[in-house]
Amino acid sequence: MIEFLKQLARQAGAIARSDGLRLRTENIHTKATAMDLVTDTDRKVEQFLITELKRRFPEYGIFGEETGRESGDRKYCFVIDPIDGTASFIHGLPNWCVSVGLTCGGRSVAGVIYQPETDDLYCAEEGGGSYVNGLRMHVSGRTELSDCIVATGLACLRARWQEENNLKFIARIAPELSDLRKFGSAALDCCLTARGAVDGYWELFLQPYDIAAGVIIAREAGAVITDLFGADGYPGRGFLCTNGRIHEKLLAFFHDFQNLKR
Repeated sequence: MIEFLKQLARQAGAIARSDGLRLRTENIHTKATAMDLVTDTDRKVEQFLITELKRRFPEYGIFGEETGRESGDRKYCFVIDPIDGTASFIHGLPNWCVSVGLTCGGRSVAGVIYQPETDDLYCAEEGGGSYVNGLRMHVSGRTELSDCIVATGLACLRARWQEENNLKFIARIAPELSDLRKFGSAALDCCLTARGAVDGYWELFLQPYDIAAGVIIAREAGAVITDLFGADGYPGRGFLCTNGRIHEKLLAFFHDFQNLKR
């Protein structure tokens, strides 16, 4: 399974990277808001992934960012983000990836994330550890926020959240850290937490396809993952992924998070 997914992600990444070199304005479209972008390449790569996954695993369900759910609520389901970090992809920045996760009863049990611009391939299977380019990964051991670099994102602003968004939490947390980063890809932020490059990542507005592969990769490296209430209602009730040692400290900053319906 995992070897097939690794090969598939590399092939999908090659298609996307080749297309990116020829990307034109007419290949870029908007979705829910003017800031929510999709390209013809997103759709092309997703269709490639779906075709290959159906050929190899016809009994599994598929949930893709661009095409939605296929085959109903089957026990096993591939959850696909063909290009996580589309804005970076459009602007020629390296922080985008192909993400393919496998869930069993809604729980992430395997995942592969490939970052074409750096040729980094992340993968994990439940109980088997987490790897980047064949090397075992572990979360960082830092315990003090003042020593930590933490990542976040602004998906809530792309969705035009007004009543409650991430800006107030950034203002609270950033002064307590060594530094704050915004890379623009939830999947890669989970991977960076897994390899100890950052000590944690939080976000307010994510979808299952954003984190399906990243969750298992981070968890198998020792990460702790909860919603912003400290429970397991992620990503719908917010998302927090850390090295575990700073988890409770970061959760405290979200004491008044209301998860307002929109």
